[in-house]
Amino acid sequence: MKNAGVIGLGMIGGGVAVCLARTGQLAAVYDIRPDAADALEGVPAVVASPAELAKVSDTILVAVVSAQQVIDVLSGPDGVLTHARPEMTIVVLATVSLTELERIRAVTDAAGVGLVDAGVTGGLKAKEGGLVSMVGGDAAVVERIMPVLNGFSQHVARMGDSGAGMTAKIARNVVVYGTYRAGQEAAALCRAAGVDIAVLTKVIDESAEGVGGPMMLANRADPMTDETEFRIRQGMKQLMLKDLQAAKDMAGDTGIELPLVDLNITDADTLVGTKKP
Repeated sequence: MKNAGVIGLGMIGGGVAVCLARTGQLAAVYDIRPDAADALEGVPAVVASPAELAKVSDTILVAVVSAQQVIDVLSGPDGVLTHARPEMTIVVLATVSLTELERIRAVTDAAGVGLVDAGVTGGLKAKEGGLVSMVGGDAAVVERIMPVLNGFSQHVARMGDSGAGMTAKIARNVVVYGTYRAGQEAAALCRAAGVDIAVLTKVIDESAEGVGGPMMLANRADPMTDETEFRIRQGMKQLMLKDLQAAKDMAGDTGIELPLVDLNITDADTLVGTKKP
């Protein structure tokens, strides 16, 4: 059933539109660029306004950049909400702060339509249905639009009520951007020593399952209430300090600055979870 509309046809929105066209669920698309859909397989031409899209779409996925842009496409004489109706649901795919999400919710609540926040990741695979969607919203509303979410996602996780999806996306971004910093410092050490960064990258990828990811410690027992876990973490800290000191020694020899390594050494107890209040 064609009942979904997509606003914003960048990497994410364009990929979502292609997927929903493939599944037969896409009713209309809108972008400020009139030719934005031309290179998107199966996607119809851009309609004249968000209001035109809203006439034929019950589930409207907004994949713009900022919260203000979300509000702009919803509001005004050409906005989505000129055709507000009880069965309409707005799905915010843009990453916005929780304060901004509340601004958006005030607008949708006033119009009597549903709002779901959906933080997505995996943009490079968006056209292939490779997005993972972290969703926040009323359980009944999320269930109602689940066929559309499944139409462009390889996995949909309802994280909780309103704001939970965006919280999960923001937290995920902290992990990703933090690892970028770690990768830059590791690459600097490799360059200084003549180590092939591409080979190191492959080694890291191939050993990831055995080493554990960035959320490994967060998913273990609480060391503040589990004495055995506390002792394990203390042992991990000593090993970590030894290894990071080796990195510091190398950096000192080559003039490289390693601010993330410095932070992890000076605040090691927070990192491993053994810092007592």
